[in-house]
Amino acid sequence: MKRFIVGVTSLAITGLALAAGPGAVRKQVEASMLLTGTIVVAPDGSVKSYELDKAEKIPANITALVSNATQQWHFDPVMRDGQAVTAKARMSLRVVAKHETPDSGDYTARISGATFGDYDAASTDQITYIERNPPVYPQVAARGHVGGTVYVLLRIGRDGKVVDAEAEQVNLNIVSSDADMKAWRKVLASPSVTAARHWTFHIPTTGLHANDPYYVTRVPIVYRTERTSPDAEYATWQAYVPGPKDRVSWADDDRAAGGGTDALPDGQIQLVGTGLKLTTPVSKG
Repeated sequence: MKRFIVGVTSLAITGLALAAGPGAVRKQVEASMLLTGTIVVAPDGSVKSYELDKAEKIPANITALVSNATQQWHFDPVMRDGQAVTAKARMSLRVVAKHETPDSGDYTARISGATFGDYDAASTDQITYIERNPPVYPQVAARGHVGGTVYVLLRIGRDGKVVDAEAEQVNLNIVSSDADMKAWRKVLASPSVTAARHWTFHIPTTGLHANDPYYVTRVPIVYRTERTSPDAEYATWQAYVPGPKDRVSWADDDRAAGGGTDALPDGQIQLVGTGLKLTTPVSKG
């Protein structure tokens, strides 16, 4: 197993709001980097080629990590009219770095999650936003410099309105006690779900899912404690504590489990159960 040792500046970790939390929670802190790009899969399911967005911004050792991983990936062949064909899709990758040992200054990087699917705001094969008013940042969280990302699972009816909405996972930028972390997740999750229930969508009118009775989608909602943009954060290490992934009762477990829950860029929609199907581990080390 090839290890990738990366240099993560102390700012990436100490940038978190560190409350008086126990060591067990601090050990969960990860430095994370979200990358996007495109991938081309050959008819036999092997990776024919891939390209990372803004490759010039990505550290060389992370580029090597992705290259090593893609050489081991294999996908279910994409079928068209009974024939396996070459397929191209957008991809997003969540790269995380953690201490090799508690006393080590080195970090080992791995790809923790990935999604492979199209998101095209003009495509009639995809589900896209009509109206998406963002949630209000809770004042108590803003005052406490508490930020993070809430991953919301939505069930959307054929009228484009949200039927069900639940927070599936909440990642935080703070370290505190388990009880406090649980409370802060609820603080961010509540306005996220409330806002998402009022969103409306264009449903697919062409393609494989044009006649689906409903659509299950996953969307990230990001709360930033500093005035930074997604572009400025791209290919840089961001420290966070990943939250537990909660089971959503109305979601199909097999479909919802696919891909990476927290491997989506801000504002992107993942139509759960669609896209390329990776049959090998996303990362072996």
